[in-house]
Amino acid sequence: GDDFRHETNNMPSGVSSVKTEDAGVNSVITQSCVKGNAKQYNLFIGGEWKASSSGRMLPVLSPVDESKVYEVQAATQSEIDEAFSAAREAQKTWAKTPLWKRAELLKKAADVMRANADEIAKVIQDEVAKPFKAAKSETLRTADLLDYTAEEGVRMNGELLTSDSFTGEKRNKLCLVQRVPLGVVVAVPPFNYPLNLAGSKVGPALMCGNSVVMKPPSAGAVTGLVGIAAAFDLAGAPAGLVNVVTGRGSEIGDYLTQHKLANAVTFTGGSTGLRVAKGVAMVPIQMELGGKDPAIVLPDANMKLAANAIVKGAFSYSGQRCTAVKVVLIVEEGDEVSSQLLPMILERVKALKVGSPYDDVDITPVIDGKSAKWIKSLVDDAVEKGAKMQLPEGGYSQQGNLIQPTVLTGLTEEMKLMYEEQFGPVLPIASVKSKEEAIRIANASPLGLQASLFTQNIDAAMVISDELQAGTVQINGAPARGPDHFPFQGFKDSGLSSQGVRWSLEAMTKIKSTVINLPQESYQAGI
Repeated sequence: GDDFRHETNNMPSGVSSVKTEDAGVNSVITQSCVKGNAKQYNLFIGGEWKASSSGRMLPVLSPVDESKVYEVQAATQSEIDEAFSAAREAQKTWAKTPLWKRAELLKKAADVMRANADEIAKVIQDEVAKPFKAAKSETLRTADLLDYTAEEGVRMNGELLTSDSFTGEKRNKLCLVQRVPLGVVVAVPPFNYPLNLAGSKVGPALMCGNSVVMKPPSAGAVTGLVGIAAAFDLAGAPAGLVNVVTGRGSEIGDYLTQHKLANAVTFTGGSTGLRVAKGVAMVPIQMELGGKDPAIVLPDANMKLAANAIVKGAFSYSGQRCTAVKVVLIVEEGDEVSSQLLPMILERVKALKVGSPYDDVDITPVIDGKSAKWIKSLVDDAVEKGAKMQLPEGGYSQQGNLIQPTVLTGLTEEMKLMYEEQFGPVLPIASVKSKEEAIRIANASPLGLQASLFTQNIDAAMVISDELQAGTVQINGAPARGPDHFPFQGFKDSGLSSQGVRWSLEAMTKIKSTVINLPQESYQAGI
């Protein structure tokens, strides 16, 4: 939920290493924009804000009316080379920086985020049509994430192995096992949580002694510049440690992820990630690529609880979440379950407020026209094949990129909506005869991020959870990424590696062993 306990209006006293000589420049907006123009933004490379030599500016369009809200630089390949070179040099020194000093930088960046929370939230609101309250909550959550990462990072330990634990070996070898940095990490966050999912990549990477070259999403580019680059710049990050370059993924994406100086890639997005994974060199990759998260409702479920969780899970941020409820599978012989559950769902969906992100609403426009067109195509396909439109009562309704919350029943397996990820405010519902059928349908998807299961029988819940091919199964709750210290991972095409603070820290390191060969056996004598 939204949490405003951490609000502050002043720069914290702890942020003492601001690099600008002008003590009045303490705003992430002022720091990163072009010559005082709060609508145009520079690249951040090697500790400097600079325009691209391409001379091109790329528009950032509002999802509300597709008007231009900001402009960012179109980075060239030579500027990406420059970012990698700066990152590589900075990483050599940063790797020799004590853990407590790395933690100090993360905490200072978190303080800068809190001090600038309103400005950052306004940018998120403009770029991705997230209501201000949710955008500010994301900003404060990211600051908390950096703090937690700093605390967890200083407690990462190695271990000591002795040779005599293996059968037949003497105790004459000591193996020191350490986690060491990867090097330069390429970070590519998505549009839907442009700050939090950037912070969840950059924070662990830096804490583990890496440097970062980040390309924010085209929709969310300014959030990456003001919320990450400017925040770490104001916090005193060494030059080159954090670099943020902007440009179209189709133009610079492959060059970034396949760069000869890239030592790891952490990517969150859609099916594009499958191509990225195939193209990267022999380096570690951390990926989350979406989900078709089913909600399975058994006959004994608490129907009110299930309805609340399903509606929240399906329509939060207009359904543009990898962990949104994407399909409901009701287990019933006739309509004994849906006759109870469906009216509760419809009642709650009707209560959702729809409109502009600048108003106090629940449903806002989806990110762009391409996304809106995709969502409509899935709904049209389902209706043509026999699905029943429950909401909107007058039929599918769309104004520009603003889609009225939609509920469909009678979903069947020949409909694309059963397996394709809609990423919008559309809730498809199917009735199935048995829990085995529900499991089969859920597992037939090529995606396997999360699943929800509603039942009051914990024994059945555990058995079904074991059968579901999903990285996380939520029992009696909506799918969710978080709290941020929980592990978060996808099976099948939903991703590689795990996220969550501890797991992301581990993903940003590799194991190194140092073996001490003793001239003779040596055993602990004890007392």
